[in-house]
Amino acid sequence: MDPVVLKHRRTTLERAEKFISTRYFTDVNLTSRLYPKKAPVKSIKHWAAPRDRYTPYKEAVKQKYKEVKVGQSFGPTWATHWFSVLVTVPAEWVGEEVRLTWDSSSEALVWVDGEPRQGLCKEYERFDFLLTEKLTKDHLSFAVYVEMACNGMFGAGTDTMISPPNLDKQFTLSTCEVAVFNRKAYNLLREIEFLHDMAKHLPEGSERGYQALYTVNEMVNACDVNDADSYKRCHQIANRFLGQKNGDSQHTTYAMGHAHIDTAWLWPYSETIRKCARSWSCTIRLMEKYPNFTFTCSQAQQYEWVKERYPSLYADMKKYITEGRFIPVGGTWVEMDGLIPSGEAFIRQFLYGQLFFKKEFGKTCKEFWLPDTFGYSGQLPQIMRHCGITRFLTQKMSWNLVNKFPHHTFWWEGIDCSRILAHFPPGDSYEMKGNVQEILRTANNFKDKGRSDKTAFLFGFGDGGNGPSEDMIERLKRMENVDGLPKVKMSTPDEFFSDIESEDGGKLCRWAGELYLELHNGTYTTHARVKKMNRKCEFLLHDAEFLSSIAMVTHAKDEVYPHEELIRLWKLLLLNQFHDVLPGSSIGMVYEDAHKYYNDIMQSGTKLCTLASQHALAKSLVTADAKSSGKQKCHLVWNSQSWERSAVVAVESTEDDVVASGKKPSKKRKIETMATDDVCQTGSDGNKLYYVTVPSYGYGALKNEKIISPVEIKLEDDGLVVMKNECLEAHIDMAGRVRKMFVQGSTRNAISADFPANQFIMHDDIPLYWDAWDIMDYHLETRKPVEVVMSEAKIVEEGPLRAAVKVQLKISEKSRIDQVITLDVGSPYLKFSTKVEWNENRKLLKVEFPTSIHTREAAYDIQCGHIKRPNHLNTSWDTARFEVCGHKWSDLSEFGFGVAVLNDCKYGHSAVDNILRMSLLRSSKCPDKMADMETHEFTYALMPHLGTLQEAGVIKHSYCLNNPLSLQYQECNTGAVKSTSFFSMASPQVVLENVKKSEDGDRGSLIFRL
Repeated sequence: MDPVVLKHRRTTLERAEKFISTRYFTDVNLTSRLYPKKAPVKSIKHWAAPRDRYTPYKEAVKQKYKEVKVGQSFGPTWATHWFSVLVTVPAEWVGEEVRLTWDSSSEALVWVDGEPRQGLCKEYERFDFLLTEKLTKDHLSFAVYVEMACNGMFGAGTDTMISPPNLDKQFTLSTCEVAVFNRKAYNLLREIEFLHDMAKHLPEGSERGYQALYTVNEMVNACDVNDADSYKRCHQIANRFLGQKNGDSQHTTYAMGHAHIDTAWLWPYSETIRKCARSWSCTIRLMEKYPNFTFTCSQAQQYEWVKERYPSLYADMKKYITEGRFIPVGGTWVEMDGLIPSGEAFIRQFLYGQLFFKKEFGKTCKEFWLPDTFGYSGQLPQIMRHCGITRFLTQKMSWNLVNKFPHHTFWWEGIDCSRILAHFPPGDSYEMKGNVQEILRTANNFKDKGRSDKTAFLFGFGDGGNGPSEDMIERLKRMENVDGLPKVKMSTPDEFFSDIESEDGGKLCRWAGELYLELHNGTYTTHARVKKMNRKCEFLLHDAEFLSSIAMVTHAKDEVYPHEELIRLWKLLLLNQFHDVLPGSSIGMVYEDAHKYYNDIMQSGTKLCTLASQHALAKSLVTADAKSSGKQKCHLVWNSQSWERSAVVAVESTEDDVVASGKKPSKKRKIETMATDDVCQTGSDGNKLYYVTVPSYGYGALKNEKIISPVEIKLEDDGLVVMKNECLEAHIDMAGRVRKMFVQGSTRNAISADFPANQFIMHDDIPLYWDAWDIMDYHLETRKPVEVVMSEAKIVEEGPLRAAVKVQLKISEKSRIDQVITLDVGSPYLKFSTKVEWNENRKLLKVEFPTSIHTREAAYDIQCGHIKRPNHLNTSWDTARFEVCGHKWSDLSEFGFGVAVLNDCKYGHSAVDNILRMSLLRSSKCPDKMADMETHEFTYALMPHLGTLQEAGVIKHSYCLNNPLSLQYQECNTGAVKSTSFFSMASPQVVLENVKKSEDGDRGSLIFRL
């Protein structure tokens, strides 16, 4: 009689673990039987593809291939190598499941008969390809092509994952062979793994955990790895345990396959296209085998890429989309940044995403899917509702550094009280592996127990790991209904959210306002030129659509509206708003592409504006005589905002194009202007300055308006330069700092009596790990004012339309600041046109504005609205928000008085007590070692005001700073230019945000976004 052994939990667990280990005892354990027979392939031939373009399959297979052997290396980084692999399987393997195994330490794609069949990535255990489930004697030979990419799943970082890529990395083909796959051993291994994990991760004192422990031990005792008959006895033992089911009250986990693929990050856009094919082909193979398997997939841009490059794969996807198993989610063009894009850009993400899904698949998305971005604007719920989205999923808030977010399922309320149903998967990942520990963590972490008993579970490797694997599906299948674990069901987002809405909606809590991520706040500032181009392109496309709309209406012809070209440009901009591109957290290669797209938008958008202006006004301004003579020319001043504007514009008298607020014209040509000759001022650069008034969403002639109070500038005896107009008075010291500032009609100094405004500050900027992403709170302890003056403030413009001083400051031996401080006639703000030569290493440049305001909150511009945040440090939530995102302005106000800071391209802000600060430049080195190392030009403005920020027009003037009056040079009749307004608003509290042609094809119909 065998003795009864008192089991020791640790040793019993480790025994079971080693029995299925891929590292220990692999010559005698069960894992050793997974591939019991192996043989070399018949031949491996190779062709290196050109690096300057993508080579499609049909072209690649026509090339001359040369013999290579296992052990050879290929490169360099980002290169592509094609392999022709011929296999002859030993005849004695007939009846076996046979696979090709491959390891090139890189990503790869298997092609069979001209179709992409499966991705390969050893990093995440996808290293074999099924040749046949059952080998037959009349089909022993196989031929495949392998497209090898010279990059790992996360690119090719030199030292760490986020280091700049090693561009000379070589990748070794260490494995290419054919092997028998032992399905029986595999199934047993999954059961032993499952029982081991239950025994390990259930509470140590739980009875069910000990039942699992003794069961798995009994299975190991019964198993002879070399005797397949013993496997049956092991399954019988397991089935006794697995046959015990759950009760009705158990938590339910809704499992959904997922493969989060960054549209660009540590690899360029072009590599993402291939990552999609590698991942989604794997998904299709799994769908062929597992009829209950479901898979969620976002980003219309990626679908479009696959449609264009891999039509057979796309056809397979459409088949399973029709079946409801391959599920489009998100409704957006890409998974964009959640803070920096404008409100109109957010809407276009949904518009073009939903239109794509509707056209291609006959359905739109109900849920916004954004699992990995760096915070979520409080305006998103309203925009989502506006676009037909009522549900939201993310998990990024689990990354909070200080405070744990209090909910996982809740109603998220936007700044206008719009509500959407939100869920954060409590497993804190969108890349689950489908194991027992994750299922238990999901249920245990759930913070809304009692209000709901349902959670989402997203499983699959992302970013080129090829999505869900067979292992994951097999694990989850065993957990569907087992006593001791939450219930698991393969599901869809619609089923999950619908069940919550029907059963739990009335019991859920509410979260109002933004979802602030307490991490990655450096992304508001990194890659400043990207942020600047994003802002410029957003406003340029706004102007192009407005002018094209006017041209369409005045001509009564839809074809005048460049609909397809505008969509093309918008999609380029939306692509660049992906949540690792616009934030500045990608490798340098990505920004080469991004700036190419920005340049395309700027050049093409400018042409559209010029052409639309000519079309819009051709009939009203030009007669046949004027056309034939071609001698009469005029400057038109366009205003593309919904209020009348008076401002100073500049005209270069030797050029054909006109400059507004410093914009450079391009073509040299002598002009004749129809503006009046009483030019009041010639600028220091030779430009002629005009003070003009233009009606809302309209145009007028380049004609000087009467000046009630000219701008004045004077150097006082105390060494301060005093600038004054009818709106304000500013006192500036020799370092360009504002010592005093008054609103006309008030004797109150808006600036702190103790510290000057427009003070540049340098900080050390060394995060814990995420270099391009993070600004840490301890940077505040390294404050160093920029105080070395290279050239003291000098008066360069003396009025009557414009006064200005110029100053130059030294940051370091490698960096400096040149700034022109300007006050225009009629302007309520002091403008700072800034140029920075920036060559620093992990430093942060800010500018600060100490004010005389006493208040407990600051206001910040966001998409189509604004948000207020505390400017004190009372709670841990307040202290964690030491750097926040804002758009065109920030403001500190008390009753009847306030100070605002406007900007034309900055997004990082902070406000503590009476000080407004704006982050200008960072100098991170990973993942792009050259990030921000260039000359930067940007503009900000300081605006003290009486009354509320709304009464003072802070919002209106921030639009004016970003979207100055533009001028067009056009043929016209003498005296034909009359001020014309096409649209206006009755209330100053409402902004006509956008005018565009309707997407639904109604002839001549326009959309007005308020």
